[in-house]
Amino acid sequence: MADFGHELWFGAFLTPDAAGRHRLERQAVLAEDLGLDILGIQDHPYQPSFLDTWTLLSVLAARTSRIRLFPDVINLPLRPPAVLARSAASLDLLSGGRIELGLGSGAFPAGVTAMGGPRRTPAESVEALEEAIEVMRALWTPGDGVRLDGRHYRLDGAQPGPFPAHPIGLWIGSYKRRMLELTGRLGDGWVPSSAYAAPSELAGMSAIIDAAAEQTGREPADVRRVYNISGRFSGLSGGGFLDGPPPLWAEQLTELTLLYGMSVFVLASNDERSLRTFAEEVAPAVRDAVTRERPSPRGEPAPAAPPAVMATAGRGSVSVLDEATRPRSVKRDINALPPAKRANGQRLVLIHDHLRQELTQIRDALEQVADGQGDAASLRSMINQLTMRQNYWTLGTFCASYCRLLTTHHTIEDEHMFPMLTGAEPSLAPVVERLEQEHEVIAAVLTGLDVALVAMIEDPEKLDGVRLQVDLLADALLSHLGYEEEELVEPLARLDLDI
Repeated sequence: MADFGHELWFGAFLTPDAAGRHRLERQAVLAEDLGLDILGIQDHPYQPSFLDTWTLLSVLAARTSRIRLFPDVINLPLRPPAVLARSAASLDLLSGGRIELGLGSGAFPAGVTAMGGPRRTPAESVEALEEAIEVMRALWTPGDGVRLDGRHYRLDGAQPGPFPAHPIGLWIGSYKRRMLELTGRLGDGWVPSSAYAAPSELAGMSAIIDAAAEQTGREPADVRRVYNISGRFSGLSGGGFLDGPPPLWAEQLTELTLLYGMSVFVLASNDERSLRTFAEEVAPAVRDAVTRERPSPRGEPAPAAPPAVMATAGRGSVSVLDEATRPRSVKRDINALPPAKRANGQRLVLIHDHLRQELTQIRDALEQVADGQGDAASLRSMINQLTMRQNYWTLGTFCASYCRLLTTHHTIEDEHMFPMLTGAEPSLAPVVERLEQEHEVIAAVLTGLDVALVAMIEDPEKLDGVRLQVDLLADALLSHLGYEEEELVEPLARLDLDI
């Protein structure tokens, strides 16, 4: 057990009290404004005073634009997994890839049966959860109709889809051995709560998860550790776990990260002052302390750049991809194929054309912003400044949306299209490997664009930094799309693969 190096997230755990519905919306917006990373909503459908969790998550997703959301955790016995899979994928698409999925086997069986849900033994609950995970992942994977014949859940030819905008994490709420072992075998995350799993118990529970992960060929780091916490801010130290001033909280949460690999801390509190203290004082202090303790790359030789990368040149000769070293496959004449098959291959080009069109719009928006700067000395200078400010934010929002779109496209290729291609035609493996490497290069360029946009919003004089990053993106993306079409359109058509 140790720090797994995961990015630290801090969030708020909100109670879906129907009487406090307006407060919930206000707190969700506040959490995002404070820079928190995630919102968790508990799910107890048998509780008549609570709002339905999935409906509330949808509303909060519409009221926010950046913060992640997840049911913390969903009551699986009252949520059919096939429908849950479609609901989660739908909300992930609608929110721009901001949904994770906490799963629970049903902690209050009396409430479940009162709502007409199944009464299961502990062993049956674990078995049902395992089947549910198989159902959901099958419906998120492109392919033919799914047939599963489980003891608790079955699919009889259900068609997969819709597909989420990003790989939704399945985070399992577990405390006892069988559930912890299931978490290690199949979970993307583990979600205990400090009220039921004190910090002193985390080591033993984590050991079970780690052993189960390793026995199935996984790494313990494959399971993200999410900790629902509660506490009290006070002026006195020594009151116990999370009972004291912000520095005490920061010290204790840092220890949980470095010793037990906890990387997501979700604070249960309806007090907005506590939420603000957690976001503004505790979270930055934990991040700083963990950064100091984690191994530093300083003084070590820089890792070799992947073969797809070249040193970037100055403006006018921008390049981030080494086109000369790209592997090539044996070419066949696509015109020899029937029209229906040729059309299937052209679907990739149509998808790429949409990305090219969006890139053109980014360039146009950038030039409009640049042209607007020349009006600053005019009679309407004040109005122009306000307009320019709006233009800068609009450009940033537009680019951010495009970055999400492009990342989603590459993720779908990496996880679905590329494995289908290499499975059907192994000789394409070198080309596919190179395309995957170039996806990583483009992801780095997108990160640089995001950094440049933030700097420009703070200082409009830094427009040239955005221009350089857009040039880098255009050079890399257009080159990459052309290479991909040269190598894959004909195989996709000939093999009749559904992309």
